[in-house]
Formats: sequence, structure tokens, C-alpha cells
Amino acid sequence: MKKHTTGIHHITAIVGHPQENVDFYAGVLGLRLVKKTINFDDPGTYHLYFGNEGGKPGSIITFFPWADAYQGRIGDGQVGVTTYVVPAGSMDFWKNRLSKFDIEYTVAERFGETYLQFDDPHGLHLEIVEREEGELNPFTFGDVTKETAIKGFGGAILFSARPEETAATLVDVMGLELVGTEGDYTRFKATSDIGNIIDVKMTTGVRGTMGVGTVHHIAWRANDDADHLEWQKHAMDHGQHVTEVKDRNYFNAIYFRESGEILFEIATDPPGFAHDESYETMGSQLMLPKQYEPLRDRLEMSLIPIEVRPLD
Repeated sequence: MKKHTTGIHHITAIVGHPQENVDFYAGVLGLRLVKKTINFDDPGTYHLYFGNEGGKPGSIITFFPWADAYQGRIGDGQVGVTTYVVPAGSMDFWKNRLSKFDIEYTVAERFGETYLQFDDPHGLHLEIVEREEGELNPFTFGDVTKETAIKGFGGAILFSARPEETAATLVDVMGLELVGTEGDYTRFKATSDIGNIIDVKMTTGVRGTMGVGTVHHIAWRANDDADHLEWQKHAMDHGQHVTEVKDRNYFNAIYFRESGEILFEIATDPPGFAHDESYETMGSQLMLPKQYEPLRDRLEMSLIPIEVRPLD
């Protein structure tokens, strides 16, 4: 059975102080905080979701923020760089915006595209690229307008401990198309209009260590629950050690660590982020799964207060 993921569902990372995280991704990058909840496996910690206006798969970056936690090291076995895509013609806006907030950046070329590369406050490597593909994001915040707003992910650069094996997994298991190789990078493409370009660094370096400023996992899209179970069997049939299905409230998830040691998740598109609060109010209050609702008062007292605030 040949299967094809349409692309990235979400990327999840570990960061430091939650207010610094909110200020950067909402205040500077102009993303919408679409869900404020907790880490279901560690309920004393936030799980924050940022994306486009509707929280569309392919636009969602999620964070486990731990203030004063130890710093990680980006390296092999991780997503090395998270790529955002913006409308064509908006690169100068983003150069000026990063400079306005004293964020250093460099300009790089890869596969005929220009990338603006920079780090978030906790050390995550990010980049911005212009593309025509992908619908405009109507969410506006501060000086970020729909003509300049981040549409979602452009994709990611994977740092693998075994690049050739990771490349094979992307094609044989996840169903991406091989585009070509340029320098140290081999490019693959999925079918979605965002979150669809994956570059694998074909040379190895230092081994990554988990901590603040590193990506925990990359999640790929499944259409629905039935498709998700097919993905579970498909990955197992290709020799992957896949977990049971886990209910994450906003999607169901399965996980496996591919041969290059990068943690892959496959997540369902539905039910999405508006099933427990309205589309208009998403992200405005702390949402808890049923099993943690009796602990709400205790959790709200222990979690660091955060707010989405304009920085312009």
C-alpha cells in the first residue's frame, strides 16, 4: 500500500519562559495563539499552539515552555531549522521588522530561493521564505497585515544521524517526492500548498541534545481517524516501531523514531482547535481535557501568567 502525507501537521519545540515565547511568536511574528492548554503528560507545564487565523494544519507550531530549564543543543536527530512561508513581495517587510526588534538575521540561498535566517529568543533556528503557494492568512496583529502575514510552514530542514536512511523514510514511508540535491541538502516535496518542502542535510555533525531551544518532534498529516489507522499499519509494515494511538484532544497521534533518530508523529487533521471553544475565542483561556478539569484551580495557580500583547 502506497501512502502519501500531504505535509507537515505541526512542529513541537521546547522553549524557556512562556511570556518570552508568546511575545516572540505573537508579538513579533504575528501568529495567532490558537490554543492555551497543558502538556497532557506533564500537566504543570503549558502547551501553547500558534498558527494562522484558523489554526490550519501546516501552520501550527507548539511549545512546551519551561522557565529556567537547561539549554539543549541543536544537532543530528532533530529538526534543525523551521521554515515559515510569507507572501511574495513581503521579504523587505520582514527584514525591517526583525531589525525593528533587534533580531539579527542572515540571508541565504537554497534551491533558487532566498531565505531570511534568524533565531528565536530561546535558540530555535527559524527562516522565512517567500512563495506564491498557499492562501493568505487573514489574521492581523500589530503592524503585520494579511499581505505580509506568515501563511504557515514553508517546511523544515532535518538534521539526521543517518541522512540516507531518513531520506529513504521520507520517500518510502511518508510518500514525499524527491526533488533533487544541491550542496549538502536533498529536497523532498509533499502535496500540500504549505508545510510541503523538506530539506535533509546530507552531512552529519554533532548529536543533538534535548532541552530549551530544540525541536521535540515533527508531525505529519493524516486525513482522519480511518486514515490514521492505515498510517499506523503502513509505518509498522515498513519496520517502524509505532506507538498506540494517543488522544491529544485536538488530534489523534502516533509516534515513531525514524532511523536518523528524528521523532516523527502522524496526527489527524480533525477535530481541530475550535471544538472546545469558538473560532473567535480560540486561545483566549486555559483549556483543559476532562481528566484535568478537577485540577483547574491548582493548575491555574501554578502556571506562569501569560498574555498576548502588541509590541509595535
